[in-house]
Amino acid sequence: MDGPTFLMLTDKTNAAAICHRMIGYDFPWEINRALELAVLRTFCVPRISQLLHNTGEFVHRPQKRYDDTSLILGNIMKWGYDSPRGEAAIAQMNRIHQRYAIHNQDFLYVLSVLIYEPVRWNQRFGWRPFTSVEKQALFNFWRVVGERMAIEDIPATYKAFQAFNQAYEAEHFCYHPSNQVIGNAVVNLMQSWFPAIMTPLIPWGVKAVVDEPMRQALGWSQPPQILTQAICWSLRKMRQTLRWLPRRRQSAFKVDEPNQTYPVEYDIGQLGPAHTASERPATRCPFARMQSLLGSRHQSS
Repeated sequence: MDGPTFLMLTDKTNAAAICHRMIGYDFPWEINRALELAVLRTFCVPRISQLLHNTGEFVHRPQKRYDDTSLILGNIMKWGYDSPRGEAAIAQMNRIHQRYAIHNQDFLYVLSVLIYEPVRWNQRFGWRPFTSVEKQALFNFWRVVGERMAIEDIPATYKAFQAFNQAYEAEHFCYHPSNQVIGNAVVNLMQSWFPAIMTPLIPWGVKAVVDEPMRQALGWSQPPQILTQAICWSLRKMRQTLRWLPRRRQSAFKVDEPNQTYPVEYDIGQLGPAHTASERPATRCPFARMQSLLGSRHQSS
């Protein structure tokens, strides 16, 4: 087995330690970009995007939803699922979503993109590919998180879960107007993070890095081939230069950085959408349970 064999995957603790190193030190930029793309990927499923379009929650408060998500998942990824903060973050996710009735298959898909989207992104744009040990660690790490969220029937192996991910996308990815509305809302949020002079370039950059099934499901036009090639080439070259630089000595977890919603401090128990007395426990939004930025309300069909 290639990679850091000094951390053999003999138990869950080592998987958490490997993921801590990957996310905080070796691949923070790659994994954060991949998780942003993973959000877009779930919007290619109409039953997810229709919920968001009907509620308007994501469109009206996108930055808070993004920041809540970063902090909840960030605490799990930095501290591990057995730490006090990691356990608190998982407990908060469960408290937020225990009121919801959600298809287990959709939970499985959302869990799977947290594993395989970073793998796909890093294969294309990482300063080096993930090793087999690192891929297995991602699988083991998120599988434990899924178990603690009471997600059922999680495949037992990396390859089996990858096959589920691919089969689910082949069956459920298709265009719907709500896909495009919510996908554009995400791109608008990304544009707000950059100086005005750069904002016209962001949609082209996003469209260049998503794959063709995503573009079709989101109703996006394909950028000129020469532009796509230039953007992808630039991303690869930019990251590959890191291969020759000294390794990072300070961690770069998003959870350690101030954000727009919580510039000073936050309470894990207060992250996520507020629960109101009029809320009905019938939403069918799979991404809401995994990421509080999609915490919205919806009557089941």
